[in-house]
Amino acid sequence: MTIVSGFADISIFQLLLVALMALFASIIGGLAGYGTGALMPLVLVPLVGAEPVVPIIAISAIFTNSSRALAYLRYADRRRALIVLACAALTTALGAYGYTRLTNAGAALVIGSMLILSVPLRRVLRRRQVKIGDTGLAAGSVGYGVLVGGTSGSGVILLSLLMAAGLEGAAVIATDAMISLGTGLIKISVFGLAGAVTAQVLAFALLIGAIAIPGAFLAKAFVERMPVHIHTAILDVAVITGGVVMISAAARQLI
Repeated sequence: MTIVSGFADISIFQLLLVALMALFASIIGGLAGYGTGALMPLVLVPLVGAEPVVPIIAISAIFTNSSRALAYLRYADRRRALIVLACAALTTALGAYGYTRLTNAGAALVIGSMLILSVPLRRVLRRRQVKIGDTGLAAGSVGYGVLVGGTSGSGVILLSLLMAAGLEGAAVIATDAMISLGTGLIKISVFGLAGAVTAQVLAFALLIGAIAIPGAFLAKAFVERMPVHIHTAILDVAVITGGVVMISAAARQLI
C-alpha cells in the first residue's frame, strides 16, 4: 500500500480545497499562534471522517510547527517550553491512546465539543488576565496534555497558559511551536503503535504539511500589518459552526 493510495476516492477539487485551507490555516496560526487544529477538521471530517483527523493534524503539525519555530526561533523561551513538555508528556500519551479507542461518532463528538468550547474559553482566559508562575504552568500543563493528546483545536489552552506565565507576542508563538513539536512527536508515536497511521493519514498529513510550510513565513511578513481582531473573529465563527456541524453529524450516527 502506497501513500498515493490514501487519496483514493478523493477528487482533485477536494484536494485543492484541503490545500487552500492548509495554507490559510498556517497563515492564521502564524499570526495568532493557533488555528490549524481548529480549521482543518472543517474540511477533513466531511472527506475522511472524524477518526483519522487528529492523527493527520498531529503529523502535519510537525511541518507546520517546525517552520513556525524556525521563523520565530530567537523569540522562544526554552525554559518554559521544557517545563510544559516535562509535565505534559505522560498525559499527552494517555490522551492520544484514549482517542484511538473512540468510534467515528465518538471522535466527532470530542473534536466538535473541543472546537466549540475553545472560543469562550479563550475569551474568558484573556479577559481575566490570569497570571501564574512556573508551578502553575507545570500544573496546567498536566491537564493540557490530556486535551492536546486526544483532541484537535486545543492549542488555545497552551497559548493561554504561556501568556498567563508572562510571555507576549512573538515569544508566545515561538514557544508554542517548540512545545507543539514535542507533544506532536509523542502523539505520532502513540498513534503509530495503535495502528492509527494509515496510508490515508500519511497522504493527507504530507499534503497539509508541505502546503503549510510557507504559511509561517508569510504570517511573519504580515504579522504587523493585519488587524488580529478581524481574523480572530472570523476564526471564532468558523470554529463554532464547524463544531456544531460535527456534533450534529455524530448525533445522527448515534441515533
